Amino acid sequence: MLSAMILGTQCGFAAPANQKPGVKILATGGTIAGSAASKTATSGYKAGSLGIDVLMEAVPEIQDYAKVSGEQVCNISSNNMTDELWLKLSKRINELAAQKDVNGIVVTHGTDTLEETAYFLDLTVKSDKPVILTGAMRPATAISADGPMNLLNSVRLAADKKAGGNGVMVLLNDEIDNARDVTKSNTTSVDTFKSHNGPLGFMNDGVPDFYNKPLRLHTTKTPFDVRNLTSLPKVYVIYGTAGADGSLVDAAIKAGAKGIVYAGTGNGSIHQQDKEALIRAAKAGVVVVRSSRTGSGMVVPEPEYAKEGFLDGDSLNPQKARILLQLALTKTHDLGEIQSMFHKY
Repeated sequence: MLSAMILGTQCGFAAPANQKPGVKILATGGTIAGSAASKTATSGYKAGSLGIDVLMEAVPEIQDYAKVSGEQVCNISSNNMTDELWLKLSKRINELAAQKDVNGIVVTHGTDTLEETAYFLDLTVKSDKPVILTGAMRPATAISADGPMNLLNSVRLAADKKAGGNGVMVLLNDEIDNARDVTKSNTTSVDTFKSHNGPLGFMNDGVPDFYNKPLRLHTTKTPFDVRNLTSLPKVYVIYGTAGADGSLVDAAIKAGAKGIVYAGTGNGSIHQQDKEALIRAAKAGVVVVRSSRTGSGMVVPEPEYAKEGFLDGDSLNPQKARILLQLALTKTHDLGEIQSMFHKY
């Protein structure tokens, strides 16, 4: 009882029922819905074991801040996320966002691919209403599980009027990040999600405070409409290393790739053997985008690669460059137009 009273006072006073905003939680599984054999286990658990009803029952305080309802989209470990599930999720969010009684949306998600799903939604959701992705680094059964507070804070954020117009956001461990820049930076730490340009804001004692705004175009200001799509173009990420021999590039071409993101060394540098294979790919109509495996920084255009028709991925990490290239290829195959997209979104 005492804990409920404390939680109820952290974000100001709870609003009367007839004044509460509507928040929808879409559950996709992940560690936040994970179950382990013991309370001390934080690995070796089964992700996506618990349903949305169980997650909501564990945090009844969410109803103090909004009229909250839940829906199970899927229940998977997010390392198994697919393009088809991205499309399903985006379409459902767009449907919900069009409803007058829905003021914000929370997506519970595994942390492995959370940043990718967040960026895909940032490019395809056509609403200024807040969409927040959250998850957990410890399963729901663990001592000091981080999921319940992350879920509570995400509902608080989704219900807050200040949250609108910021694109899709990621909230874990009291930090609010924008979908484009955030990445998972540690294998197990609860403080794993970081943005190299800094977070948008923080949850301070349950209240969202914003200090930055996303600078790249998102949501309603992108051209990507997935309502009628049932699949996405096939794009592969190829990781550059010493000793590369071009065989992975050739395999991607053989597999029917429409695009290749090359996670190069340093400033998107490409091993000579891979470069020769990528030139063959480009001549076959495959769009090639240079990214970097370094984890931060902008890939600067270089004449050596530009003359071969290779594009630069700006500051997107390889996994997010793949997403933007997939969506770009649903609109155009013009290299100039695609390059422009990498500098806008």
